[in-house]
Amino acid sequence: MTRPSWTHGPFDVGGERPFRMPSVKSPSPRVLRILAGAIIVLLLLLTSYFQIEPDAVGVVQRFGKYVRTTNPGPHFKIPFGVERVTKVPVQRQLKQEFGFRTEHIGRGTRYAQAADETTAESMMLTGDLNVAEVEWIVQYRIRDPQAYLFRVRNQIETFRYMSEAAVRVVVGDHSVDEVITIGREEVARKAQQELQRLCILYDIGIEIQQLVLQNVNPPDPVKPAFNEVNEAIQERERAINEAMAEYNKAVPRAKGEAEQAVRAAEGYATERVNNAQGDAKRFEALHAEYRKAPNVTRKRIYLETMASIIPKMGRKLILDEKARGVLPILQLDGQAKEVSQ
Repeated sequence: MTRPSWTHGPFDVGGERPFRMPSVKSPSPRVLRILAGAIIVLLLLLTSYFQIEPDAVGVVQRFGKYVRTTNPGPHFKIPFGVERVTKVPVQRQLKQEFGFRTEHIGRGTRYAQAADETTAESMMLTGDLNVAEVEWIVQYRIRDPQAYLFRVRNQIETFRYMSEAAVRVVVGDHSVDEVITIGREEVARKAQQELQRLCILYDIGIEIQQLVLQNVNPPDPVKPAFNEVNEAIQERERAINEAMAEYNKAVPRAKGEAEQAVRAAEGYATERVNNAQGDAKRFEALHAEYRKAPNVTRKRIYLETMASIIPKMGRKLILDEKARGVLPILQLDGQAKEVSQ
């Protein structure tokens, strides 16, 4: 009996195909050169192109040395870290908070809890040796980006120290009442001027636009006593204002009445003088006429005088002592006349 001869075909013994590693074709040198060139071009673009926002400028440094300042828009620089760009927001209004920190701005603004750092910033000694908690805000703008980046180190920290020093100097020259109540605007104005002077002195490249005292309060242990003092001051001011109102009401009225009496007396005096001068002029004119014709003037004066006196005497009968047989005539109008016969 002859055994069948087994030959190796596509399947091995047991019906399984043998595993063979696929052959991988290596890339050609031309493809490698294209890939390397594309990577180099991509790196050149990524490390040389930069964009400056509308509210900023770009400060370019070459190996750490300042070379130029670029305006907003697209720009190119020497790639691979030879030139580096620092963007400085020169058109944006920046803000620093002192004595407090804001966690959320908008509807329902939320402030952070008081910490040791904020408490140390706000505690200040006033000119009358009292303690006040002063919270303030500084709004500023970067005027010179080159000076801002290269004149001082740690610009933000240095600026905060300068602001704190300026406010402490001004608060130390005023009393606690001035700082908390009537002199807040004056303190803020002087502190802004002092801070701007320090920025110019150290050439930090910052322009101060506004310094506002946010909250100024006495420390918590003395707040009740300070509130009582404020209430007493307000009560005093109210009493003074009421007294001034009464004064302004009574004094002008009295002055008006006095002025009225003076004007009435002056008018009466003027009237009497004018009447006296008129009577004197009339007498002088009458005397001149009398000297010209004494008899006629005397008779005329007598007649005019009697004409003005007799009507005022009422019902009177004047008879001649030589008259006889007087007959009264009844008048219907109630007036009687005497007719001599």
